[in-house]
Amino acid sequence: MTERRAFLIVMDSVGIGGAPDADQFFNDNLPDTGANTVAHIAQARPLDMPNLARLGLGAAVRLASGQEAPGLMAPPQGLWGAATEVSRGKDTPSGHWEIAGVPVPWDWHYFPDSTPAFPPEVTARICELAGTDGILADCHASGTQVIEDFGAEHLRTGWPICYTSVDSVLQIAAHEDRFGLDRLIRLCETLAPMLHAMRVGRVIARPFVGEAPGDFRRTGNRRDFAIAPPGRTILDIAQGAGRVTHAVGKIGDIFSHRGITCLHKGKSDADLAGHLIRLGSQAEPGSLTFANFVEFDTNFGHRRDIAGYAAQLEWFDGVAGRFLATLRPGDLAIFTADHGNDPSWHGTDHTRERVAVLGHGAGARQVGLVGFSDIGASILAHLGLPPSDHGRSFL
Repeated sequence: MTERRAFLIVMDSVGIGGAPDADQFFNDNLPDTGANTVAHIAQARPLDMPNLARLGLGAAVRLASGQEAPGLMAPPQGLWGAATEVSRGKDTPSGHWEIAGVPVPWDWHYFPDSTPAFPPEVTARICELAGTDGILADCHASGTQVIEDFGAEHLRTGWPICYTSVDSVLQIAAHEDRFGLDRLIRLCETLAPMLHAMRVGRVIARPFVGEAPGDFRRTGNRRDFAIAPPGRTILDIAQGAGRVTHAVGKIGDIFSHRGITCLHKGKSDADLAGHLIRLGSQAEPGSLTFANFVEFDTNFGHRRDIAGYAAQLEWFDGVAGRFLATLRPGDLAIFTADHGNDPSWHGTDHTRERVAVLGHGAGARQVGLVGFSDIGASILAHLGLPPSDHGRSFL
């Protein structure tokens, strides 16, 4: 087993509907009941995803939600099922931590959908760290819209643009050149411990460039400062056993850079795809590669762009095919997601959904409905490592 390799790939926000508690999560004050990222995209325009469909994506959608996903209903030839989250969140840390064996044991702190959204002590601390007399926005907002609305005032005043959402997060947008990228990252990093003590999951630096509304655009230099997981993750266990662990994309930020041997970053998902395909050929025997592809979520889900999301899914399916061709006998690759972000839904925030579990290298069979933590438990079992405190292998 020390020769076996494992690859865990999270398609950020690629939900498949059917969460049994979706009625307890909201977008624009309406429940997420009925949200289904993959099915609704496929119903708007049948998807051409032969590689993930072959593993069982369409069958997983039907299992999770009872809905059909046109274009994806090929007979499954891989390991397939659907996973249900128990953590009280529909965000990146909740999903990734639970997949990695650590369900969130607390309720996250969320900021109210009001203006101002942030309490005076948080605003005062931001101003102190930024060296400004105030902040801009101070509300729930879409990350792309907020820089359109406040970017010009930010350039005029130098005040950081601070906003949140239904997720447990505080995001700070600032001009990469005029405010300074290093200054923005330092601001968020220094602010983060105060927010983590409040049980706010992440402080995110959101740099942008451009000189006027219509020209503003976010760059690839985003940085997430996430609260550390409150237990041993599969990364901790693998590294503690002497295995090499590779983190692709924002996995390092999500896990506070704990349990990670090698970090592979990029400006885009295309860069991350290059890393994943290379690691398929080059990752060490016994290693664990944990990857996140974020652009489904950031570029298309939050923007409610059905056509763009569909194109990204089909692009990624090609990446998956090239990656799977690099794997060796004995390797396990699991494709999954951390939450939903249905681009056909009301609002602009994540949607509470089940996620697909699609495996290559473990035979062709259905695993049924499992828990998020069962994914991490299966990775550890494949690698011959001790189990975590949560989850049960479905291998």
